[in-house]
Amino acid sequence: MNTPPELPASSELPERDLPPGRHRLLKEHLMTEFRPDDRTATAPAPRGRRLRRLLTVTAVAAATAAVITVALPTGDGDRERGFGGSASREAVALLENVALAAEHRKAPDGIRDDQFVYLRSKTAHMREGVDGKVRMEPIHLREVWLSVDGSRAGLLREDNENGTMKLDPQTGGNDASTTYRNLRTLPTDPGKMLTWLREHSDGGGSEEQQTFVLVGDLARESLMPPDVAAALFRAAARIPGVVVVPDAVDATGRRGVAVARTDQGSRAELIFDRKTNMYLGERVVQTVDVPGSTRKGGVTGTTAVLQRAIVDKVGQRP
Repeated sequence: MNTPPELPASSELPERDLPPGRHRLLKEHLMTEFRPDDRTATAPAPRGRRLRRLLTVTAVAAATAAVITVALPTGDGDRERGFGGSASREAVALLENVALAAEHRKAPDGIRDDQFVYLRSKTAHMREGVDGKVRMEPIHLREVWLSVDGSRAGLLREDNENGTMKLDPQTGGNDASTTYRNLRTLPTDPGKMLTWLREHSDGGGSEEQQTFVLVGDLARESLMPPDVAAALFRAAARIPGVVVVPDAVDATGRRGVAVARTDQGSRAELIFDRKTNMYLGERVVQTVDVPGSTRKGGVTGTTAVLQRAIVDKVGQRP
C-alpha cells in the first residue's frame, strides 16, 4: 500500500467540524442555535438540501437529535451593527485577505478517487441530556474520513455519544455534495458562487443567514480546491449583514478575528488566524437571554479545525 501523502504545511488548516450543517452535525453537527420563545425546545428537523449536501450518514438520526433549536421571531431589537444591511467594509477587507491566502495555498498533488479526505477537529455543542436539560457537552476530538469521489463509505469517530459511525457513500448525482471531486466543479467566480450558495442553502433562519451558515459548512469539514475556496470567501463578503468580530476564540483557545452574522438571537462566527488568514474554526454565540438555558454571550457551539490530509483508506491517519 502506498504511503498516504500529507498535506503541505501551507495546506493544512486548523479545522473545524465537519458536520455539515446544523446538522451540520454531520449531520450531526454544527451550528447549535438557541433562541428564546415561549415554547419548549425541540429538536430541529433534518435540513433538507444542506443535510444531503454534507454527508449522508448511516444511523445519523441519533446524532442529529442532539441539536436543539428554539425559534425567535426576527425583530429590529435583535439586530447588531450591519444586520439586515450589507457586509461591513471591515468584513469585505478581511474576507478578501482570507480569499487571497486561500488561492495561494497549494493543494495536494495526485489525489486519487480511491483515497479519502481526513479531517481532525475539536468541537462541542449544546445537547439535551437524559435529564431533559440542555447544556454544553465537553470539548472533544472528532475525526472524519470522506471518500474523495463519494463512491466509498466514509467513517466518523467522535469522543462523545456519537461514537463511531459509518458514513454512506455520496452518490446519486447530488450537485451539493461536499466530496473533493464535486467541490472542484463549484464556481470560481464570486458572483456565481453566491448564486450557487443561495440555491443550495436550507434550514432555519433568514435566507441570508442560511447562505452564511452554508459558507461555514463548506469551509469547515471538507478539502476545498484553492480557487473554489477563494470564491467561497469572496462570495461571503457579498452577504448582507456580515460584520467583523475583532476577538474570537475557537474550541482549543486559539484567538483570532472572525466574520460573523446575527440572526434570531444567535451569532455565527467564522474564525481566522490574524497573521496567516487561515480558517481556524467556528463559534456560535447567543445574543439574547434564553430563559432557563443560555444567557446572552454564552457559547452554544464551538469548533477548531486541526488537520486536513489525504489518506489511502478509512481509519488511516496521516
